[in-house]
Amino acid sequence: MTRIIFFGPPGAGKGTQAKIISEQLNVPHLSTGDILRKKLLDKDNLANELKKIMSSGNLVSDEILNSIVSTRLKNEETNGFILDGYPRTLKQSEFLNKFLLQMSNSIDYIFNIQINFETLRDRIIKRSSEESREDDNIQVIETRYNEYLNSTQKVSSYYKVNYPNIFHEIDGSLKINEITKKIKEILKKS
Repeated sequence: MTRIIFFGPPGAGKGTQAKIISEQLNVPHLSTGDILRKKLLDKDNLANELKKIMSSGNLVSDEILNSIVSTRLKNEETNGFILDGYPRTLKQSEFLNKFLLQMSNSIDYIFNIQINFETLRDRIIKRSSEESREDDNIQVIETRYNEYLNSTQKVSSYYKVNYPNIFHEIDGSLKINEITKKIKEILKKS
């Protein structure tokens, strides 16, 4: 049973690597976006509240996200997990740490995929032309990257300082298979 967190700016390849490693280890890949979209299908009060928040373009609060993610983690307690897109704020990381402690679990690996903005921008623009993704334009890229710098990067820095033995920096400018190879090498060592 393995528990992993992937960090990195939008477009760095977190989701791609999380899917590859998920399949290799047979561990559930829990993407925040996928979890939220799945929750929207429920017919409860939280799903209704979530619909209002997301349709207005606002970010989902830490409290709501923590509630939804913790429910999923309870369901995956015996399977392990790979988190992609969570935690994004220091409050979310505090909640996750306390939650895992209560469940007598801990994170085994943290991978931080580093990539500079110019490489990221070029990669996302290429992806946009290939996949026709509306959210891949320069303004959105800059907004999401700045949001990452202002919140999520602080979270990855917190883990880097407080969990140095399980924190691994990965060069995100490498090709997908090269990044995967580096991650697999780290996983094999332990």
